[in-house]
Amino acid sequence: MINLRKQLWMSLAAMPILALPAVALADAAPTPPPTLNSGDTAWMMTSTALVLFMTIPGLSLFYGGMVRSKNVLSVLMQCFAITAMVSVLWTIYGYSMAFTSGGGANAWIGGLENLFLMGIGVSTLKGTIPTTVFVIFQMTFAIITPALIIGAFAERMKFSSLLTFIVLWFSLVYVPVCHWVWGDGWLQNKGVLDFAGGTVVHINAGIAGLIAALVMGKRKGYPTTHMPPHNLPLTVTGAGMLWVGWFGFNAGSQLMADGTAGMAMAVTQIATAMAAVAWMTMEWMRHGKPSALGIVTGAVGGLVAITPASGFVGPVGALAIGAAAGSICFFGATTMKRSFGYDDSLDAFGVHGIGGIIGAILTGVFASANLGGVGFAKGIETMGQQVMVQLIGIGATMVYCALVTFILLKIIGAIMGLRVDEEEETMGLDIALHDERGYSI
Repeated sequence: MINLRKQLWMSLAAMPILALPAVALADAAPTPPPTLNSGDTAWMMTSTALVLFMTIPGLSLFYGGMVRSKNVLSVLMQCFAITAMVSVLWTIYGYSMAFTSGGGANAWIGGLENLFLMGIGVSTLKGTIPTTVFVIFQMTFAIITPALIIGAFAERMKFSSLLTFIVLWFSLVYVPVCHWVWGDGWLQNKGVLDFAGGTVVHINAGIAGLIAALVMGKRKGYPTTHMPPHNLPLTVTGAGMLWVGWFGFNAGSQLMADGTAGMAMAVTQIATAMAAVAWMTMEWMRHGKPSALGIVTGAVGGLVAITPASGFVGPVGALAIGAAAGSICFFGATTMKRSFGYDDSLDAFGVHGIGGIIGAILTGVFASANLGGVGFAKGIETMGQQVMVQLIGIGATMVYCALVTFILLKIIGAIMGLRVDEEEETMGLDIALHDERGYSI
C-alpha cells in the first residue's frame, strides 16, 4: 500500500516535467500566416468607395456651390482632374514611397520596391485584407488632400499651373509626410497619434492653402465686391456627401470591421453634430441669424477635427473636440481672415488647417483612458508627453509643408505664371479656361 502511494505521488510529480516538451513545441510553433477575412475585406472596399465619394462628387459640389456661377465648372474640373492624376501617380510611385521602406531612407521616405505596384498580386495581404484594397484605400486619401487645397485659391489659378503644382506638391509634400506618420517614419516612431489624417491630410492641405492664398494674392475686387456663393443647395448637398463619406475615412482607417471601427464611426457622428451646433450657435449670437452655409461649414470643421482622434477617443472626447472645432473654426474662417486680410476663398485653412490642428492637439488629451480614450502611444505615459509629441508632429508638418509649398509656387510662378489675367478672371474660368458654361441661362 505504501509503495503504491509512493508510485502515485512520483507519477503526479513527473507530469509537469513530461509536459515540458509539449509546451516547448507549442512555444516554438510558427505564427500562422495572416488569412483573408471576407467581412473586413467587404468593409474596406465599402470604405474605399465612401472616401472616393468624398472628393467626387462630395467636395466638388461643396466647393462648386460656394464659388460664383462663372467658375463652378472650373472647380468641378479641378477636383475631377486631381482624382485622375493622383490615381496615376500613386500607382507609379506614390504608394511605394509612402508605405515601403526597403531601399529608402526609412524614417524620411519610403523605398522603390513597389513601383507600378510590382510585387502586389491577387493573394498579397495587408493584415486580413488584400493589399490591393489597402493601396486603393490609401489612394483615396492621397486624392482628397490636394483637392482640399484648391478651395484657398479658387477662381484665380491657371489650370496648367494647378496641374503642375499638384504633381510636385503630391510628390514632395504629401508622400513624405504620409510616410513620416503612417509608413513607419520618424513621427510615427516618436508616438504621434493620427488615426485617419488630421496631420497628413488636413493640416497639410490647410497650410498649403494658406501659403497659396498669400502668394497668389486676392481675387479681383476682394473684399470690397460682394462674392456670395452662387448655389447653396449644391454646397449643402456636397456637405451631406462629405459627412456620409467620412465614415469610410475614419472608421475605415482601422482596416477591419471591429469594435474600434465602430467607436470611430460613433465619435465621428457625435463630433460632427456638436461642431455644427456650436458653429450655428456662434453665428446666431454674433449675427442674429443662423445660416445654412454656417451650419454645414461647422459640420465639416467637426469632421476634420475628429479625424486624427477617431480611433483613440470616446464619446466625451468627441463632444469636446466637436465643440472646440465648431467654435474656433468659426473665428478662424471669419474674424481671423478679415483681420489678416488674406483671401482664402473657400476657407481651406480656416476649416482644414485650424480644424486639423485642434483635432491633433486634443487627440493627445482625450486619448487618455481616464477621459474615455484608449490610452496614449506606446512608451508615452502622461497626457503632457502625448500633447508634446502631437505638437512636434503639427510643427514639423506645418514648417515643412509651408516651406516646400512656398518654393514650388514661386518656381511655377516664375516659369509659367500662377494666375489668369484680369480679363479671364472677370470673364470667369469656365469660359476662359475650359470654353464651357455651368448654366445655359
